[in-house]
Amino acid sequence: MNPEVFREYDIRGVVGTDLDDGFVDGLARALGVYFRERGVVRISLGMDARLSSPGFRDILKKGLAGCGVQVIDLGMVPTPVMYFSLFRLDVGGGVCVTGSHNPPDNNGFKIALGKMTIYGSEIQKIRAIMEEGRTVSGKASCSSCDIVPEYIDDIITRIRPGTTRLKVVVDPGNGVGGAPAMAVCNALGMEVSGICLEPDGRFPNHHPDPTTTEGLSMLRTEVIRQGADLGIGYDGDADRIGVIDARGNTVYGDMITAILARELLKDKPGEKIIGEVKCSKAFYDEVTKAGGVPIMGKVGHSPMKARLMEEKAALAGEMSGHIFFLDRWYGFDDAIYTSARLLEILSRQTEPQAVFDRLPAVVNTPEIRIECPDRIKFDVVERFIAYARSRYDDCVDIDGVRFTRGDTWGLVRPSNTQPVIVLRFEARDRDALEKIEADTRGRLDLIIRDLESAS
Repeated sequence: MNPEVFREYDIRGVVGTDLDDGFVDGLARALGVYFRERGVVRISLGMDARLSSPGFRDILKKGLAGCGVQVIDLGMVPTPVMYFSLFRLDVGGGVCVTGSHNPPDNNGFKIALGKMTIYGSEIQKIRAIMEEGRTVSGKASCSSCDIVPEYIDDIITRIRPGTTRLKVVVDPGNGVGGAPAMAVCNALGMEVSGICLEPDGRFPNHHPDPTTTEGLSMLRTEVIRQGADLGIGYDGDADRIGVIDARGNTVYGDMITAILARELLKDKPGEKIIGEVKCSKAFYDEVTKAGGVPIMGKVGHSPMKARLMEEKAALAGEMSGHIFFLDRWYGFDDAIYTSARLLEILSRQTEPQAVFDRLPAVVNTPEIRIECPDRIKFDVVERFIAYARSRYDDCVDIDGVRFTRGDTWGLVRPSNTQPVIVLRFEARDRDALEKIEADTRGRLDLIIRDLESAS
């Protein structure tokens, strides 16, 4: 068993190398122990469209039932639908078999206890159960439930669209978000078309990651071709959103959250709005200007969700497109519900593009990923933190390090989902941006070479 599959937010690895039927059988039994020890005897189970997901789902069902945990099979659904089931079904937790935004040869498991996604030390407790070989016996049934229609209806009843009929293009990247997203857009009265709608775990058209240029390129082309008002992209399990505006510009999660926050704060001034260390300074400035209280937190859908609940904030958002509403929703990250809230705002405008045009002009990079082996990436970042503290005016190290000098800042943090180090930069002008990026990349190259030669 590769211990590195037990990551910060979920369990994830390469199918056939890290994850096989034997591993999943052991995981099922460990989850059975984990749930039973916490008094959970019934869970919901969903899966994405990856080729390995149905087989892994079946093994989980059998193993959990053999531990005395009843399984309600939701079928092939977006991860937010599994989260939704935690609030609507009589269950004490849930599991979604999904590789999320990762390549097609990856898969994984997002796990919920109660109504919250577990992370950090709780993930490691499951690992410990597997390593110790602890078991529990029992006998439970498995049933199925199609909760998607209820999920769609719940979204629709909470949204109050305006009179402008928007032309919208949806791109789920052959993930599982296409059908429910199209249904929501149609029900809200939009003129909607879709590309890459058919769920296909091979992702034949493009990789479904709305944080990358490549992941949004087909959507951008289609928005411009159709003269659409908006393009909406999702990752493989539809808990991340990316947006293309009518001019073909990419709108990342932090600026989407800024738009949502501006509207929310009109009715609820003083609410807390949570971002994370990758978010633009402009995001925090926009929240303040709109009368909200901005909070900077750690990256990651699980810790972000926990922070949202802790602060009783109305809204939280990551640059990666995980966006969480406690205002008029349940508090979990849900790209389809976020789409509906964005459509609500834009459909109330006579000139929808003006909503995006009012965003502050900033010079920044998208999320940059540098390949770095899992075994050294945390040490690389620790060494860089020491370097940053010696060179920059202000360093925030709650998640990697965000280092600032004047209006210029950079970020270096280890990914908790991939063997990469994540970078982002923002500056007052292009020259300053290029300078801080070059300095950071140069230092990281030296550190990585040094650690690789020593290992």
